[in-house]
Amino acid sequence: MAQILLWATLTDALPGVLWRDARLAGAIILGPVALSPPATFDAQIFLVATVVHFGLSIVYAMVLAAIIAARSTRSSLIVGGLFGLALYAINLYGFTAVFPWFTVARGGITLAAHLVFGLSASATYGWLRSRQVAAKA
Repeated sequence: MAQILLWATLTDALPGVLWRDARLAGAIILGPVALSPPATFDAQIFLVATVVHFGLSIVYAMVLAAIIAARSTRSSLIVGGLFGLALYAINLYGFTAVFPWFTVARGGITLAAHLVFGLSASATYGWLRSRQVAAKA
């Protein structure tokens, strides 16, 4: 949602950029054929992209949870932000060796969205942890 909000407020690229990014993610499973035709809506590609995106988000959040499990809230947020920035580097620079079509998604908005992911995942983990502690008390 952060990425869509940033696109909506800072660019006039919606919905084309959303359909483009859906095709980029869908191509991880469907192959490069998902990259064409131009950035238009395709239900199958959008569904595959959604599953890929949320699946990776869950795995990344589980990794982050393991990293911040014993940290304070403040430390968790700092680590979460750094984790989001590291994910940007890994996803948009490392994985482009395998999926070169992601190079077009590099930029400030995508960087900000990854930062928001790390921060919100760590904040959510902290909130859930505090609820669990309170329930045991």
